[in-house]
Amino acid sequence: MSEPNKSIGQAINRVDGLLKVTGAASYATDYVLKNTAHAVIFKSTIAAGKITDIETTEAEKAPGVLAVITHKNAPKLNEKGGIRGGALLQSPTIEWYGQHIGLVVAETFEQARYATRLIKVSYEKAEPKVDFTKHQKEAVLPKGNPDAVRGDVDTAFRNAEFKIEAIYETPIEHHHPMETHSTVAVWEGEKVTLYNGSQIVNGAQAAAASTLGIETEKVRIVTPFIGGGFGSKGGQWANLVLTAIAARAVNRPVKLALTRQQMFNSVGLRQKNHQKIRLAATKDGKLTALAHETSTHCAMSNEFVEPCGDCSKVMYEVPNSLISYRVVPMNIIIPTYTRGPGKSTGSFALESAIDELAYQLKMDPIQFRLKNEPAKDPSNGKPWSSRTTVQCLQEGAKAFGWEKRKIEPRQNQQGEYLIGYGVACGTYPARQQNSSAIVRLTRKGNDVKATIELAASDLGTGTNTIIAQTASDALGLAVNKITVKIGDSTLPPAAGSVGSVGAASFCNAVNDACEKITNELISKSSKQFFVRPTAAHLMVSENLTKFETRADAKAPADAGSYSSHSFNANFAEVWVNSQTGMVKVHRFLAVTGAGKILNPKTARSQIIGGNVWGIGMALTEESVLDPRWGNFVTRSLADYHVPSNLDIGTIDTIFIDEKDTIPNKLGVKGIGEVGIVGVAGAVANAIFNATGKRVRDLPITPDKLL
Repeated sequence: MSEPNKSIGQAINRVDGLLKVTGAASYATDYVLKNTAHAVIFKSTIAAGKITDIETTEAEKAPGVLAVITHKNAPKLNEKGGIRGGALLQSPTIEWYGQHIGLVVAETFEQARYATRLIKVSYEKAEPKVDFTKHQKEAVLPKGNPDAVRGDVDTAFRNAEFKIEAIYETPIEHHHPMETHSTVAVWEGEKVTLYNGSQIVNGAQAAAASTLGIETEKVRIVTPFIGGGFGSKGGQWANLVLTAIAARAVNRPVKLALTRQQMFNSVGLRQKNHQKIRLAATKDGKLTALAHETSTHCAMSNEFVEPCGDCSKVMYEVPNSLISYRVVPMNIIIPTYTRGPGKSTGSFALESAIDELAYQLKMDPIQFRLKNEPAKDPSNGKPWSSRTTVQCLQEGAKAFGWEKRKIEPRQNQQGEYLIGYGVACGTYPARQQNSSAIVRLTRKGNDVKATIELAASDLGTGTNTIIAQTASDALGLAVNKITVKIGDSTLPPAAGSVGSVGAASFCNAVNDACEKITNELISKSSKQFFVRPTAAHLMVSENLTKFETRADAKAPADAGSYSSHSFNANFAEVWVNSQTGMVKVHRFLAVTGAGKILNPKTARSQIIGGNVWGIGMALTEESVLDPRWGNFVTRSLADYHVPSNLDIGTIDTIFIDEKDTIPNKLGVKGIGEVGIVGVAGAVANAIFNATGKRVRDLPITPDKLL
């Protein structure tokens, strides 16, 4: 519960809500600059080989065309500057289907798009590696990612009376934020401003500067509003820098927005994961062995491996464990961070296996989990700063009506529908990253206002609102007296909206700055105070019209001595049509322990968003590659199926009342990632309880249930 007269903990509306519903919020391509030209990228139509020739003459003569840029005339760029995936037009080499091979700049978007169709490209083709099943045997140990071994898994598994060994597979998925990756670039002398959706403002600035070969301070990133990202806008991709070189080539502002179809092979993806789980337990349900072995794919020249074994490292007490990864380079764009990276996909495998073993033991799956609750982090021996898994399971079971579940499948039916109940747990690390903030106070008469400035970002999750709430409490001002300025690299540097570090990092920096300005105002005063005054009161009492300060915030010194995580328990009720195999998630409950909840309304929205994506992961989402060419068969939201309103039943959220100030002073743990973790596992387990069919490869489509 929030304290009386406090803003933090109140479910207030978004402070930027009016801007969004009236269309006044400015996203990357909303910035209107005089004389703006338009760029359209064109892409390779092979997955492997090299370009032998690009004929651009006809395109260059087309109406409105200002420039055609390819590897033949592109400026030299630093390919190790931090842009993900390459595709910077520096070489004729082709490493995946849809790789950028050039762009056309024209007076209008339509003219640029038309001209791309006039370009003739000749290739020397090579045999592409695009079939993961075919090439999986070539997978090798990733660089700097050795096997994590504890005890003797093989012996413990071999000697166990109760055990399972199974393969769980998750497919390629794509991020698909509503706002596709878009940039407007404008040069002023040697300085460039890039209006761009960037989850990490300062990271985008550094990557652009390094790749362009200019000083960091000569690049400005402006990104006050972002239309979603889910990790794809955490790192920056070639379109950011290509827009900059296009603007320089034509000496005027240039706008470049990827199409939905181009998103499939331009800005990364969640890779396909083949996960082998071995799990063993005693007859009374104590785990004795856990092996989680993941094999996956990466790009030909860039390595990325999703950490699918992270949940298996920390969720359960087990004396013998193995977490390993193997990766095979393939002619597919490099994978990247996708919501709940590793934990969402890995928890599907782990929590399904836990459910399978519980069924073999004839134990309730909640009791099985509780029996193996670790007293400290099994992966490193560190004490928990706090851990709420038990509370999440117990409170969730009570609220969900878990007692109605029967252990044996197919025991609950209404008409054609088989009804089942499933549970799965999840976790995500809680961290604070270095961030700075400036507080500026102004006064007219008795009216005191504050402006908060930092280079944070708002993915649509409510960053502006929770910053305003934090400042409101710390300064003694109403929320409507606070102005928040974020999304600009000229502001004090801050962490990004990634990895659930945003809220903790931004709000602790703002709180520190507000405490600091209050202390500085107290030190300026000659008065004595029996009760600590607020900064607002001090501005009036000291007759000041302006005052400002800056704070540079870091995590507490001893935070690294503890293991800090958010935890959850997910409960699903599914209805499966016995005639068609169609699955309906009739009811879903997410119980989350994530420290201090700054705003229950925006927090609930975050959890629901993660739940919906997790349900999509379980039932609909899959990016399908054509193994002949390496192109995606799914190329739009018409054939890449995300859940719609009719696919989603009732979703309820519960937050555990948790106080944990070890990871950061405010006790904020973050919820953006954990909301998706464990969701697919809960749905899959519920489907088994309904039908008796165990589906281990996602998505669980009707053909797999009939």
